[in-house]
Amino acid sequence: MERGKLVAIITGAISITLALGYLLLVQLLDFRGEMIPAPVSQMPVGVEIVLGR
Repeated sequence: MERGKLVAIITGAISITLALGYLLLVQLLDFRGEMIPAPVSQMPVGVEIVLGR
């Protein structure tokens, strides 16, 4: 088998593996349910930024 053909088959297999892994990850994250934001009462009032002198 030619080297170029072998590289194409290997990169295709890696691409398909990554695509299937991504789809599995999305399905697992979607299975967890609806994302509900944190209540406003529990969020910090403000962020203080301290700059070095």
